[in-house]
Amino acid sequence: MGFWGVLVTGLVIASACSCSSWVLRVQADDALPACDFPAIYNFGDSNSDTGGISAAFDPIPPPYGTAYFHKPAGRDCDGRLIIDFIAEKLKLPYLSAYLNSLGTNYRHGANFATGGSTIRRQNETIFEYGISPFSLDMQIVQYNQFMRRTAELYSQATDSSEKSKLPVQEEFAKALYTFDIGQNDLSVGFRKLSSDQLKAAMPDIVDKLASAVQNIYQHGGRSFWIHNTGPIGCLPVNFFYNHNPPPGYLDDHGCVKTQNEMAVEFNRQLKERVVKLRQELPTAAITYVDVYAAKFGLIGNYKSEGFVDPFKVCCGYHENYDHIWCGNRGIVNGTEVFGDSCKDPATSISWDGVHYSEATNHWVANRILNGSLSDPPIPITQACHRH
Repeated sequence: MGFWGVLVTGLVIASACSCSSWVLRVQADDALPACDFPAIYNFGDSNSDTGGISAAFDPIPPPYGTAYFHKPAGRDCDGRLIIDFIAEKLKLPYLSAYLNSLGTNYRHGANFATGGSTIRRQNETIFEYGISPFSLDMQIVQYNQFMRRTAELYSQATDSSEKSKLPVQEEFAKALYTFDIGQNDLSVGFRKLSSDQLKAAMPDIVDKLASAVQNIYQHGGRSFWIHNTGPIGCLPVNFFYNHNPPPGYLDDHGCVKTQNEMAVEFNRQLKERVVKLRQELPTAAITYVDVYAAKFGLIGNYKSEGFVDPFKVCCGYHENYDHIWCGNRGIVNGTEVFGDSCKDPATSISWDGVHYSEATNHWVANRILNGSLSDPPIPITQACHRH
């Protein structure tokens, strides 16, 4: 299995009635002024990593990145991620990875996410199952250090060109702090724990995410945009070596039922913890975003949305039980095979079996950034307002 391939890591679309009420509330909030976010600071895993793990370990190879960037761009995708569309929506540059030492600019934020990251620390190396050493608590340590060091560098800078690549300290309090992490905690749990053990671990997992939010709040951050985890049971990788699942194994969409049920439970507990965080952090604006609903809704309606089979992988060679991961080479029946891209990634939901295509990321972004799947139901451009 290729290195990058192992970075695997209300929950149905709301009824027509509840969706319309969300839309009405979003429209009612149009009177609120747009937030002038000067920066984004992101924490997460490969769903939002813009170059961290690629800088720290082996670089992500082509054909990753080629659909939009025309070269590998440190992203586990053929192009842009949801975090990139967030930056576009807020009229900010794409985020430089904190771990990337070359060609970076942190004037408008930084990205601490790395592919394979978990919320809780895992006692294994990245070379075993692709789990990053940069768990969420380490990302917060890096953020705290980033604040201190950039303050020193800014005060020592002698010309405007140096300062132009560094954040203005007063703007940390005005920035948007985004989180997209938790999928790999579930994938590790599926591999190491029983269902009961994983459920028992969930309160601690969501508490650790809450602790990260509290740390940033204590350092002045006030606006938080928190994604729940997606339908992990719908990732095609689940079926690479399981071609004939037993009766009852799959849900109505063809996804692994028990895995999605665990994601649903994780999201339920995460949402409850966000509600408590709003009470604990009285001047914070915390938005919970139901990414699960968007992704699961797409998988259930892929044909009408112009996509192909959601379990069909665009990049890589996957025939029977022979699997060459996207961007890798391998031998199949004595012949060298390259895990290349399909001809039309724009119609694919899954890019490499684990990660979504740019087209999917764009589709999901269009459905979450307007606030229709958020609690409170406000668009990201108004996410600085506390409800």
